[in-house]
Formats: sequence, structure tokens, C-alpha cells
Amino acid sequence: MTFKEQIQQGIPSVLPEKKPYDPSINHAPKRKEILSKEEKELALRNALRYFEPKHHATLLPEFREELEKYGRIYMYRFRPDYKMYARPIAEYPGKCEQAKAIMLMIQNNLDYAVAQHPHELITYGGNGAVFQNWAQYLLVMKYLSEMTDEQTLAVYSGHPMGLFPSHKDAPRVVVTNGMMIPNYSKPDDWEKFNALGVTQYGQMTAGSYMYIGPQGIVHGTTITVLNGFRKIKKEPKGGLFVTSGLGGMSGAQPKAGNIAGCVTVCAEVNKKATETRHSQGWVDEVISDLDKLSKRVKEALANKETVSIAYDGNVVEVWEKFAEENIHIDLGSDQTSLHNPWAGGYYPVGLSYEEANEMMANNPEQFKKEVQKSLRRQVEAINKHTAKGTYFFDYGNAFLLEASRAGADVLSSEINKEFKYPSYVQDIMGPMCFDYGFGPFRWVCASGKPEDLQKTDEIACIVLEELMKNSPKEIQQQMQDNITWIKGAQENKLVVGSQARILYADSDGRVQIASAFNKAISEGKIGPVVLGRDHHDVSGTDSPYRETSNIYDGSRFTADMAIQNVIGDSFRGATWVSIHNGGGVGWGEVINGGFGMVLDGSTDAQRRLENMLFWDVNNGIARRSWARNDEAVFAIKRAMQNNPQLKVTLPNFVDDKLFK
Repeated sequence: MTFKEQIQQGIPSVLPEKKPYDPSINHAPKRKEILSKEEKELALRNALRYFEPKHHATLLPEFREELEKYGRIYMYRFRPDYKMYARPIAEYPGKCEQAKAIMLMIQNNLDYAVAQHPHELITYGGNGAVFQNWAQYLLVMKYLSEMTDEQTLAVYSGHPMGLFPSHKDAPRVVVTNGMMIPNYSKPDDWEKFNALGVTQYGQMTAGSYMYIGPQGIVHGTTITVLNGFRKIKKEPKGGLFVTSGLGGMSGAQPKAGNIAGCVTVCAEVNKKATETRHSQGWVDEVISDLDKLSKRVKEALANKETVSIAYDGNVVEVWEKFAEENIHIDLGSDQTSLHNPWAGGYYPVGLSYEEANEMMANNPEQFKKEVQKSLRRQVEAINKHTAKGTYFFDYGNAFLLEASRAGADVLSSEINKEFKYPSYVQDIMGPMCFDYGFGPFRWVCASGKPEDLQKTDEIACIVLEELMKNSPKEIQQQMQDNITWIKGAQENKLVVGSQARILYADSDGRVQIASAFNKAISEGKIGPVVLGRDHHDVSGTDSPYRETSNIYDGSRFTADMAIQNVIGDSFRGATWVSIHNGGGVGWGEVINGGFGMVLDGSTDAQRRLENMLFWDVNNGIARRSWARNDEAVFAIKRAMQNNPQLKVTLPNFVDDKLFK
């Protein structure tokens, strides 16, 4: 069968051969034993409902074995034989170009070069899933191949509920992931209901088909590192950035450090993740010995090198060793998946990777104790460095939150439970970017042609340079950082998977860049383009310990903004929309929404992009201005001047003296 025929087939009527477990692939850890005997039977019934009854006797023992062995039913037998990657849009079957673009994006999320655990359909973060199982993947791709522009596919946590009649301006796909009743959103609830096959953790851009490999976070990390050094009034050259995590999105850190120009040390316990990033050129050197690491870092700092070093081991050892050796760390952070601390997101010091995985599955209570003990030890070492001038920030992975729950010394006050270290959003991204409307705008060239990506880079650069000429002084630095970024994008070899790019742009920038792309498509200069963003943005995410951590009016624990965002995007022209419970800071800790939009050069696409992109940004600026954030008040007033149809309720400020 051809690739197109396999897509159109969906779930095959004849069972494919059972596939052997491939140990060379980076697999998800075994999930904890959490289902009762009756619940296991329910999970098996839930899985078997995808298949004709004649196959149930064959599949039942197989699925039972997967559930016992891995804690989930992945349906490995149904993993496609074709290579998984983002093909040029013309290679997909279908009646609707928008649907073909979505297929492209789904396959990019599962590309072996992109996905963290591709056979378990997990893109990043240890549990950020595109689908729960391979039957869901096969069905979704089949539905997309049949879809017209008068239909919408509803996807419930990976499960395609079906194609429903709609209209051409409706989203082609609406995705929800993990949308639990609030009282059922604790970590063990995810374990239980995911094992039952009724919900999943979509992370941020995994379950919304908008992940573009680690490039997506390279840019944000680069901006964060550059502004971190600006904050401590030091040049990156000759500076040291210490962090951890090379799997999934965290693999972007050493590349970002190189672009910023500092020395970066990034620890990783999973050798396969380290090997992947090293082979891709995202980290320069790998060192397994702490003495050798210390010597190499001292040498690199003395010579003011720009170099990234992966330490093959636990980051706690690095913090402790550098304290002993009196190696000064300028910037420190952590990018392990601590939103998922008990299921592979964080590996405790003192245990090998293999020992930790075994304990995680077979003795979860002891594993939790080891993780919390390790966090206390890590914080103790970090505190020694910050006492000597290290600038440590939480990089939005719930590090400080989980450390506080472990009893580590991270609170500035026991009364108000505030952390002694800032979130990078509170100190850097919130006031310097999000409040002004700058966030992670991204695009994918659906033709798959590198030359199209180069042309879009050039178009974006021209637009940004023109905008900067008349931009207010308040956003000049943000504009220049992005122009510098886009000019160096090609030489930094940031593409992993699809021909994609990211930069931080405000509403004007996004609309004008998208309009320029649409014009170039209409003139035949480039092929179709898929627009999107990270959920980690101005409006898309309500997350009290990350995206909205610089909201101080008490509303940071509400989720109105994210819900309003995805509803507004859906009727203003998005091609697909998604809303998720959980993300980079954990299940039950955040609600985040995203979108995708296909540009085809048409007047319809132009109308949609102008309408939707304006809302997608200014919704968040309006909320941030109502929280009395000065930068957001400035930005929303500017937006109202530029668009007379925008009328936003502005806050009145209260004199502090009244409360003295």
C-alpha cells in the first residue's frame, strides 16, 4: 500500500503483525501501578472498543500485557510501518488543504528526531502526548483525509469523537486535553484516568500539534539568558550558566547558551537524550567525570569561550562540586520536567537512571521520598551559590513549587509562602515581553522546502526592521533582539523536523508578518504556511507559577483568559484550536490554549489572520492591564489608538498613601 492508502485505511480490518519492542528507541518509563482489578478490566474494554469483535480474543492478552508491563495500553502492534516525519503538504491525501496541514503537523510531533518517546506518542516533558494510543492516531489521520471544509473534527484527549457538519470559517479541528472536573485534577488522577484510556496530558504544544522541536524554546531561552545577564549587568562572554535537562524542550538550553555567547553546563541523567542532543549538534561536549568537568569549565571561563557542555550525570552533583571548587555560577536554573515529578520528570541523586526507573514503577512511595530528598539537597547547594552572587531563577518547570512541597529552603516567608527566587516570567518575560504583547509567534513552511523557510526569514526580517523604525522606545530592545535572532537563524541550524521558525512578536508584528507571508503565497513565491504559537504566551495560558506569575491582583489563579482566548480564536478564524489542563508546570496547575492557522494566499486567509491574531494577543494585554501592570496599560492604550473598534476597561490606580 502507498503512504496515502495507509492513511486513508485508518484502523486496518486485517490485523498487522505484532511488532517487537525496540530497545534502541527512547521509551517512556513504566507508569505506576494504580488501577484496581475492576479498573484494569475497564481499561481493556475501553481499548478493545476501537476494534472489531473478531479481533478481541487476539488483542486482549496483548493489551493486558502492555498494561501490566508499561502501565498503559499503547497498542504497539498498530504503529505504522512508514517513516514518521512532516512530509510536504502535497504528499497527504485529502479533500481539504487545511486538513492536510494538520496531518503534517501531527507527524512532525511524532518524528523520531523531534519526539521524546515516539513509540508511546509522547512529544516532550515525559508525558506530553499527541495521542493515548496508535488507534487514535490512525483514526484521526483517516478522518482528516476525508474531511471537507464544511466539517469539524472533535478530539477528546486524543480520541476522535467524529466529524461534524460546520462551515468553512469554523475550525477544522477542536482539541481538548485533560479537561477534568476540578476535584479530579490531582497527579494520581492523571495516572488513573490516563491508564483507563479516557484522558491524556497534552502538555502545551504536544496534544495541540504545534511543537516544532527544541527550536521553539531555544528562542525563549536565548531571550531569557540574554536578559538574565543584562539583569546582573554582565556580558555573557566569560559568564557561566548552569542548568539541567536535555530531553525534549530542555534540550534547547545549550544551543541557547551558545547563541547568547556564554559557557553552559547542562546535566542530564538519560544517556540517550545526551547522545541525541550531541549528535544533533545542540551541545558541543559531553563529560562524565566531575573533576574533568570542573577543570574544563575553569579553562573555558578563563578563555571566555562560547561552549556548551553536557554533564552525563545528576545536576545536584554539579551544584555541589562547583561550590567545593569555588566556581562562580552567574545564572542558574533547572529545566527538568518537575511538573511530572513522580513519573520520570525528575531523577533523584544517588540512584542510577535504571535504578530510579525501577523504583518509580515498583516502589513509588520510596521514589517520591528520594525525589524530595534530592530536591532538598539541590536547593541547599543552590543557596550556597546564591549567597555568593549567583542569579537563580525558576524556569517555569515547577521547580520551586515542588521544592517547597519537599520542605526545601526556598521560601522567603512562611506566612505568605512567597519564594525567595523569582520565576523567569516575574523578573524577565512578564514585564519585558508578555505585558507588551511580545510572545512566541511561529510558522511552518508546509511545502517542506528549506528555500521557503529562508524566504520567510527574509520577509519577517524586512517587516521587523520597518516596524522598528517607528516603534516606541519601550519596545526597541525586544524588536532588536528579534531582528538579531532572525538574521542568525539559518546559521544556527535550528531546524529539527519541519521547516519551522519562531520569533517573539507583538500584535502588529504578527499581523504584518502573516500578511506578508499570505501575499508571497498568493504571488507563488512560497508554498502554504502554518501559523501558530507556543501556549506559553501573552494570552494563551493561565498559570499562577509561570505565565501569569506577574499578575498581582489576586486573579492569577483564575483561568478566564485562557478559556476566552480559545473561544475567541475559534470564531475569529483559527484552523484548529486546543485547550488543555496541565502544561509545563503540571496537571491541575494550569489551563492553556493554542491554535493553528493555515495561510493559503487567499482573501479569506487574510481576513482571518487580521481578525484572529489581533484578538489572540490583545485579549491577554487587556487582562494584564486590568491587573495594573504598567507595561500592559501602555500596550493596550497603544492598541486602542491603532484600532478604534477596540475599547478596553482600564484600571484606576489607588494612592498607596491611603493605606498608611
